[in-house]
Amino acid sequence: MPATLAPPVTSPAELESDACYLAMKAHDARFDGSFFTAVTSTGIYCRPVCRVKLPRRENCRFYQHAAQAEAAGFRPCLRCRPELAPRAGHWSTQDASRILALQAARLIDEPDCWSDEGPGAARIALRMGVSDRHLRRIFEAQFGVSPLQYLQTRRLLAAKQLIADTRLPMTQVALASGFASVRRFNAAFLAHYGLNPSALRRAGEPSAGREAGAIDLRLGLRPPYDTGAMLAFFARRAIAGVESLSGADGTATYARTLRVAQGGQTCAGWLRLRFDAARDQVLVQVSESLAAVLPTVISRVRALLDLDADPIAINAALHGAFPEGDGLRVPGTVDGFELAVRAVLGQQITVAAARTMGLRLVQSFGEPIATPIDGLDRLFPTPAAIAGASGDALGRLGIVRQRQAALQALAREFVEGRMALHAGADIPATLAALQALPGIGDWTAQYIAMRAMRWPDAFPAGDVALQKALGVRSARAAAEASQAWRPWRSYAVLRAWHRPPSPTRSLIAADPSPVLATA
Repeated sequence: MPATLAPPVTSPAELESDACYLAMKAHDARFDGSFFTAVTSTGIYCRPVCRVKLPRRENCRFYQHAAQAEAAGFRPCLRCRPELAPRAGHWSTQDASRILALQAARLIDEPDCWSDEGPGAARIALRMGVSDRHLRRIFEAQFGVSPLQYLQTRRLLAAKQLIADTRLPMTQVALASGFASVRRFNAAFLAHYGLNPSALRRAGEPSAGREAGAIDLRLGLRPPYDTGAMLAFFARRAIAGVESLSGADGTATYARTLRVAQGGQTCAGWLRLRFDAARDQVLVQVSESLAAVLPTVISRVRALLDLDADPIAINAALHGAFPEGDGLRVPGTVDGFELAVRAVLGQQITVAAARTMGLRLVQSFGEPIATPIDGLDRLFPTPAAIAGASGDALGRLGIVRQRQAALQALAREFVEGRMALHAGADIPATLAALQALPGIGDWTAQYIAMRAMRWPDAFPAGDVALQKALGVRSARAAAEASQAWRPWRSYAVLRAWHRPPSPTRSLIAADPSPVLATA
C-alpha cells in the first residue's frame, strides 16, 4: 500500500484524485464504495476493486456516489458491478446540513423505510421535519445530485442486480426495485444505460452450476474484517431450526430462515452465506421464494454482517483505545422484531439459557418451512403469534410474567404498525417508545438500537461487563469515558467486550455481558 495514499473523504469537492487513482491502481478493497472511477474514454464507471486494465490518469473522473457518476452520463461497469459495492457511510459529526443530507440518503438507501410509493423527497422531508425545498437544496449541495436522481440510481442498480442474478420476469424486477410501472422502468434503464433490460440479461446469463431453487449473490465488504469473530457470535446464539452453522475456518457457512413483509405481500424462505476472504466478498445464496423482495433481503444481509461499516473512519477514532479490535464489526439482524424478542428473553440469564428459551418459543409458535438445508425447518414467530399467545402458554416455556408482559407489549406495537426496528428508524423516537414498554429499560433499548437499528453510537452504559472492561464502576463513569469515541461507540462496546484481560483493568467476564450474549 503506497504510503502517500490518503483516506477517502466525505465530500465530492474534497476527493483527492491522485489518492483515488492510487487506490484504484492497488485494487484496495478498503476503499470499495467510498468512491467510483468514471473513465471518459469508455463512458463507464467502476469500483476501485475493478480488475479491468488500468485507464490512463487523464481519462479518470472520481465521484463519491454512483448517482453522481450517472448524473454525469456514465454507465455502470458490467464486470465489477457497482451495485455490489458497500454503501457509503451515513454518520457524521460535522455540520447540521451535512448530517441532514446524509440521513436523507440513508432513508433512500434503506428499502425497509420505503412505503408502497417509494421514498419520495416530500415524504423524506416530512419525516425529517424540513421543507421539500430545503431538503433538495442541502442534498444537491452535499451530493451534487437531487434526491430524485439519487433514488433513481439506487433503483436502477437494484434492478440491474435482479436482472443479472435472478430469472424474475421484468414486471417483477420493475416492481421489486421500486418502479411504478414496467414502462417507466424500461424508459429509465434505456435513458441511463443505453441498453434495454432484456439485452442486459442476455449479456449476463447465469452460470450453469447454480443450485436449483436458489439465487447466487456476491456482496462486497471493506477490510479488515474479523470473519471468525462474527461467525462465532452467531454460532453461540444460534437457535436450532431457525439458524445453522457448518464447516470451519474459511469454509464456515451460516444459514437461516427469514420472512419479509413488503408492499402488501409476505415472502418466506432461507439464505446461506460464507465469506470469501481472498476477494473481500460474501457469497450468498437466497431461496427463489424471496426473489420478489431481493433488494430488501440484500439490505438486511448487509446489516446482519455490518458490511457497510467504514473501518478507516472507525479505526481512526478507536484504534488508540482498542488496538486489537480493528476488524470487529457490530453483528446485526435480518429481522428487528426477532432481535428485540431475543434481547428481552436474554435479560439477566446466560447464553445457553437464553438460547434454550428461544428454541422453546420457536418450537411452540414458529411456523414450519421446508428448506434444502439440514436442520433448517422453522421460521421465527410472528408478532401476531406472540401477541395472541396466552400467559399460560408462555409460562410453560419458562418465561416469567415480567418477560411475558414485555414480549406481548412489543408484539402489539408491531401488529398495530406503531413500531419498526430497522436501519432507517427514527432513533430518538424509537428509543423512547421502547422504554415506554413494560420490562424494557435503557440497556435493552440501546442494545436493540445497536444491532437492529444499526446505530453506531449506541452505548449501554449500565452493562456491568462493559464497565469492568473499561475499568469503571458506574454507568455515569462509563458514559463519560465513552465521549471520545463518538459517533462510533457501538464499535467501542464490541471492542471492550472482546479485548483480553489486563492486570491494569478489572477482570472481564469470560462470557461478556450475559444480556448481550443471549440476544
